[in-house]
Amino acid sequence: MENPITGERAVARVGTEESGGELLEVDLYVRPGGAVVGEHVHPVIEEAFTVVSGRVGFRIAGHESIAELNERLVVLPGVAHDWWNAGEEEAHVIVEIRPGLRFEEMAKNLFGLAQDGKTNAKGMPNLLQGAILVREFEDVMYFTKPPRVVQRLLFGPLAVTARALGYKGRYPKYADLELPSGGQGEGPPSTAVVVGRAATMATMLLLTALSLLGWRRRRLSA
Repeated sequence: MENPITGERAVARVGTEESGGELLEVDLYVRPGGAVVGEHVHPVIEEAFTVVSGRVGFRIAGHESIAELNERLVVLPGVAHDWWNAGEEEAHVIVEIRPGLRFEEMAKNLFGLAQDGKTNAKGMPNLLQGAILVREFEDVMYFTKPPRVVQRLLFGPLAVTARALGYKGRYPKYADLELPSGGQGEGPPSTAVVVGRAATMATMLLLTALSLLGWRRRRLSA
């Protein structure tokens, strides 16, 4: 898997098929300036990092440091963390994720969106796609900003709107390795499709509002 925006390239050492979904272990290569999409928390996942080469900065529970080579750093579930390539050369990190199945699915969707040009310069999808993605994988990961309570209040309504416009929390195009039809699978809606559906929704809302306004005027004049 490769994310051309964040500069991450992951090569599986132990895949979820081999481990029954309990472990995903990868060689992660991160280009200079590359970084994960933002500080985040895994509610139930334990993550371990071993920097093989390069300089990698970590922020774990608010404490920042440069990882020692070949020293295994363990991030327990519920602990906020972030990391980035702090050097001028490609970094090589062995990453262990337990359990790994849902994490792998989330990563494939994020990386796939980036490969298709559906993210910003930091690797984040647009607000509507991001909201429904966060809701889909909230058991796997959530970001520390905005605050969790704000995310819950904001992303719920946004996810409903996103679904109505054709967005999904996961896409067969990215997450399914083998499809029964042998095809590529469904991906995110195009901009034209989203604009068309938004225009239809806006028209329906306007007609409904006008109808209610007319009904109210008739009652008042009766």
